[in-house]
Amino acid sequence: MFLLQKSKTKASSRDQIDIKSVKDGVLRLPGNHYRVVLQVSSVNFELKSEDERDALIDTYESFLNSVGNPLQILIRTREIDMDKYLSELDERLSGEVEAIYRQQLSNYNVFIRSLITTNKILTRHFYVIVPYNAPHRTDFELVQEQLGQIVDIVSKGLARMGVHSRELSSLEVLDLFYSFYSPVQAKIQPLTEQTMQLIHSSYIQKEETHE
Repeated sequence: MFLLQKSKTKASSRDQIDIKSVKDGVLRLPGNHYRVVLQVSSVNFELKSEDERDALIDTYESFLNSVGNPLQILIRTREIDMDKYLSELDERLSGEVEAIYRQQLSNYNVFIRSLITTNKILTRHFYVIVPYNAPHRTDFELVQEQLGQIVDIVSKGLARMGVHSRELSSLEVLDLFYSFYSPVQAKIQPLTEQTMQLIHSSYIQKEETHE
């Protein structure tokens, strides 16, 4: 990912992830650089007709020209955690009283379990990172306003291509980094609002105090 700089020397994730703070979904980086992360839907280009493809390419070109700012695109492929799904399936199976439905659930349960023993179930997420670089230390409300205008242009441009978008919250942004650096731990112990507050108080606020 564009923000993660993995070092060849041993260093903590805190040292490697160059984030000053995360507030209202806005990342503040060193040097008065800011980022907003949009999660976006996808379009199956291969299923489009030739005319639809041409129209989509033209719309995309127009979109890039209208933004006027560099954008970063992140495609994240992750393995789906099937444990919770299987647990819920077992609960449904144990609570089903109708014999025919119980048999169907049992067959489906066996099929899913056999499937995941030989295959990884993957999901793909798409993100657009919107940057804003302030010339000097700027009031955060002004940064939000400037970023909001750019995000609005980007969101409308994406919508014209049939792509839906939404801004990630502070918790979702931190979870994105967390899942990159600690994928196993993120599966066992996902981030919560309480955890995020601890991170904010023990790390981000101290960093801001030392500036």
